[in-house]
Amino acid sequence: MNLPMRGSPLGRSGASLPTREVLNFGLAHARARDAIHQPFASQQLVAPLAALGLEALTVHSAAPDRHTYLRRPDLGRQLADESRADLAASGVRPADLLLVIGDGLSSWAVERQAVPLIRALLPYLRTLGIGLAPVVLAHQSRVALGDDIGETLKARAVAILIGERPGLSSPDSLGVYLTWQPHRQRLESERNCISNIRPEGLSHDAAAFKLAWLLEQAFLRRLTGVGLKDESDNPALHGKIKPLPPLK
Repeated sequence: MNLPMRGSPLGRSGASLPTREVLNFGLAHARARDAIHQPFASQQLVAPLAALGLEALTVHSAAPDRHTYLRRPDLGRQLADESRADLAASGVRPADLLLVIGDGLSSWAVERQAVPLIRALLPYLRTLGIGLAPVVLAHQSRVALGDDIGETLKARAVAILIGERPGLSSPDSLGVYLTWQPHRQRLESERNCISNIRPEGLSHDAAAFKLAWLLEQAFLRRLTGVGLKDESDNPALHGKIKPLPPLK
């Protein structure tokens, strides 16, 4: 009779791991790989966003395909010339906040988590008095692509909702990166990040509050990044989102 080795959470069968655990690992690895390579079905988000009263625009990064995107991260950080021209000619007026939904490294994440997060965020934006631009759906996107889009559309702030690198237990985890006054020269240290947004991690409601709190502070203090510490978990601050003074 083979007993699990003490201290091993996976158990043992002789000198080997149990077949069930080996198969579970293989399945988790396959799901993570599929999440990276699955094309972003951005058009499936248009109707749910419209139901929230939000228009959607679609853009592509300078990475023409997934293979290039994975090998050339720099191309995923900049708009394709055609998309830049389309945005410039779109007639979108400068807005307080631009939301970008980018596939990143997991299209599953944005397809499953982005709309529920935005739905939870909208009441906070109404309280704050923050106006929204049309949502931009971005293909082959890296985090910094949000800054390029934000600069092109002259948004005061941009939040890119992007698929995080899949883990073996989390192929559909969403991240949010917030940048004040976005432009293409922004550094990683000038953004605030909220990660692991999914039902099994940080809930949509909790993530929406964090993002609203960061937005409130960003607009009050005119900055994001290392100079803006996330204190939204402080119980004394929870639920204290208040209307912003008139935005100038």
